[in-house]
Amino acid sequence: MSHDVPAEIKGLPENARTPLKPGETYIPLVPMDGVPEVTPRSVILGLVFCAIFSMAAAYLALKLGQGIEAAIPIAILAVGLSRFFPRKNTILENVIIQSIGANSSHVVSGAAFTIPALYILANTPNSGVPTPTLWQVVLVSFLGGCIGILFLVPLRRHFMVENHGIFPWPEATATAEILVTGEKAGNQAKELAVAAGIGAAYDGLVSVVRAMGEHLRLEHVYVGKALREKFLSFNFLNSAATMGIGYIIGLRYSAVIAAGSIFSMFVLVPLFHAIGQHVPAVVAPGGILIKDMTPEQVFFAYVRIIGVGAIAGAGVMGVLASLPNMLRSIRSNLKALKNRDVAAEAKATARTDRSLSGTLTAAGLVTATAGTLLFLSFGLGIKEALVPALVGTALVMVIAFFFAPVAARAIATIGTNPISGMTMLTLVITGFVLLKLNFSGGYGMFLTMMVGGIVCTALAASGAFATDLKIGHWIGATPARQIAWKFVGTLVAAIFTGIAMWLMAKQVNVDGSMALGTSIPAPQASAMKAILEGIFGSEAMPLRWYCFGLGVVLSLVLRMVELPALGFALGMYLPIELNMPLFLGGLLSHWVNRPKPGTSEADAKARESRGVLIASGLMAGGAIMGVVASFIKLKWTEGFPILTQEQAQGAPGEWIGLLALIALCTYVVVYSRRAKAA
Repeated sequence: MSHDVPAEIKGLPENARTPLKPGETYIPLVPMDGVPEVTPRSVILGLVFCAIFSMAAAYLALKLGQGIEAAIPIAILAVGLSRFFPRKNTILENVIIQSIGANSSHVVSGAAFTIPALYILANTPNSGVPTPTLWQVVLVSFLGGCIGILFLVPLRRHFMVENHGIFPWPEATATAEILVTGEKAGNQAKELAVAAGIGAAYDGLVSVVRAMGEHLRLEHVYVGKALREKFLSFNFLNSAATMGIGYIIGLRYSAVIAAGSIFSMFVLVPLFHAIGQHVPAVVAPGGILIKDMTPEQVFFAYVRIIGVGAIAGAGVMGVLASLPNMLRSIRSNLKALKNRDVAAEAKATARTDRSLSGTLTAAGLVTATAGTLLFLSFGLGIKEALVPALVGTALVMVIAFFFAPVAARAIATIGTNPISGMTMLTLVITGFVLLKLNFSGGYGMFLTMMVGGIVCTALAASGAFATDLKIGHWIGATPARQIAWKFVGTLVAAIFTGIAMWLMAKQVNVDGSMALGTSIPAPQASAMKAILEGIFGSEAMPLRWYCFGLGVVLSLVLRMVELPALGFALGMYLPIELNMPLFLGGLLSHWVNRPKPGTSEADAKARESRGVLIASGLMAGGAIMGVVASFIKLKWTEGFPILTQEQAQGAPGEWIGLLALIALCTYVVVYSRRAKAA
């Protein structure tokens, strides 16, 4: 019996990415039982990829300040390596490999954002911060990952089934397309490979050989000059992968996100500058006079905090809106406990709908809570720590409860998880509470960052886990098996991330100083360190709270007028250079899918499918080139540049970049619209 995808299925079902009609049911790509899924091969490969990518991602995140998205490269490796086995992998085995291996990305994201700040502070004179041990780093990552997974389990049906076809799921779409096209030969596989090659080549020309500008500011055309004179900044990241994400997101969501960026850069930034240029002193959290700042500096110092507040407000309202679904799930689980026949229940529930039971989920959350309390009470090496540990544990569980769904919704919407902003908020709240309880100094900073590390990893895990569940939902994996092996993958990722971080913290420079924070810059952790010093230092920063409160109020207003508050808030928080290519991708999607006179419904569907396939290829190629470029720059910092830095930022790089971008857009639109039904 063959275990491959049935030959008559050419791709994901037609209703995979569209809302279901009343009475319609989604049938996954592999609905049948008996297809190999969790096998020694899939588990071993998944764990090996998880270990390798965890150490690589940790090193790159601390050395270059950028992580790597492991899901797409691991999916490609899973498909490619299956050719070397006597029996080719089934697509469900590849889902498990990808799901386990992808733990590396979110665990590293949570740890690299926070824990290195403690190593840096520990080497700062008179800080009073102890040096984290290896097992402390591992436990922070593992506890956070488990909490993030457990808080999302009750919402699995809400995101996957009840909101089927509502969210675009860009990363899940690209990964699923790779897994599906890898199961067969033919035009679709070739189209994906060509698009991935174009995406890799395009982003390589930008990042490795610097043949064109990476950040297009239009400063050398009239529009850009005119905007700059008015203290307005238009920045565009020249990235094929980011544009591919925008294509999958579509025009509706990308327009909302772009609107948030435009509001930040074209309204709030000039407003802050217009008022601030009359202020004769430095206003924290800024480091220089506002009148001397660039638009980008004003955005990162003040306006981005408004975005953090808007994300927090939108997130809390989103969780409150989803509470009825969570309560219904809890009630149904409690009813199921009465007169429960486990065998009959397992037989009655479809394989593709079997998840972690409510009892096990609750037991897991209780265990995670107890583990966090024990860790914060006795694992930090501080005596009489029960009260602050109780406070810290309560903050971890409450913040993770409210923001885990926010992280999942953000990933579902734009493929980007704003964990840095939510972690900053966690540090501020935790630090403020501990100061009110008179826990300050080195211990206060240490405990605050440990709480931040657990929450940061939990939020990263929730977003990544949502992507894995969506891939499994589309293809037909068993959720319970994905969940079970997700915990194992989290443990392996935590161990190898901790080892990589501990080894890097042991490195020293030639002059004997600590490498972490200097030659190994750890930029995100350095930013978190600055926040800690600001919280526990003597300098008050009331403007930070005003900006945060303004963001919360703005999210309420958006909710009242029934606009997508979270999408708009994400646009306000993320730099405009990231959101403009998303918007361009959304426009391309609209142009490709708009009705064409005399076109049949089948041809229209073929155009839509080819467009998504090309966008997925651009994402995959860009992701692979991002990993390659990161490793190249470890040895050759500048890569192999054709243009100098001045030329790339000047007129030559800008004009070449604009022409290349036009050519890329033409390829996407023209080739997609040529698609015909088979």
